[in-house]
Amino acid sequence: MIVSMTGFAAVAADLPGASVAVELRSVNHRYLDVTVKLPEELRSLETPLREVLAGGLARGKVECRVALARTSPGEAGLSVDPLRVAALAAAAADVGRLVPGAAPLSTAEILRWPGVLAEPSVAPEALAGHVQALVVAALSDLNASRAREGAKMAAMLDERCLAIEAQVARVAPRIPAIHAAYVDKIGARLREAGADPGEDRLKQELALFATKVDVAEEVSRLGAHVAEVRRVVAAGGSAGKRLDFLMQELQREANTLGSKSVDTELSQVSLELKVLIEQMREQVQNVE
Repeated sequence: MIVSMTGFAAVAADLPGASVAVELRSVNHRYLDVTVKLPEELRSLETPLREVLAGGLARGKVECRVALARTSPGEAGLSVDPLRVAALAAAAADVGRLVPGAAPLSTAEILRWPGVLAEPSVAPEALAGHVQALVVAALSDLNASRAREGAKMAAMLDERCLAIEAQVARVAPRIPAIHAAYVDKIGARLREAGADPGEDRLKQELALFATKVDVAEEVSRLGAHVAEVRRVVAAGGSAGKRLDFLMQELQREANTLGSKSVDTELSQVSLELKVLIEQMREQVQNVE
């Protein structure tokens, strides 16, 4: 089905010594416009993240925001490096053998020794991998959100298509009668003016003018455009530009229908069509 260009997604993860949050926002745009906002230490990820987003989106103005917060030791806890402590104990034993009177190391002295207490942290390469994975997850959520919105838009477009068809069905059977009534009306006015409608020249002019107010072709095209809207919506994919073009064509036919109107009901149908098409056009602006 069709997909909306409007959506939002947010994911987060707690890593050793850091927390990462990713937000994706998208709104409608003629093309794909991606903005990536990263903390300075993740600046090298801008190009890879752009490629990830471009691979999963076709149109829309998309903003990707990545926030990185380092956690303090009190929040994440501390850990003792057993290898470092064992090496320090072996060194202290060697000193004890060389200097029998030397005082043994206290616990406080061992903890103060560089490298014994290890603060939780994640390597830069691992951090970059986590961030990319979070962006991929956020992109999946964003696409799901856009698909749900697209399903609602598809239902609305189908509802408006039904309404357009109802308006066309309202006027289509009356076209021959409207045409005949208009010819009779013009003939009556000619007779009132003292002219003979049966004169060959006047008959030709009447037939030509009556053709100019015939709306059968516009009614037929409206039906064809509505069928094409349904086909494009059902096909899905990147259909926004195609649907926008069809809205222009529908609007053109509705305007022509109104300009050719010689009947009050036909003018009312033209007005109703314009309202329905404008409602559709507003929604189509958000279709990818």
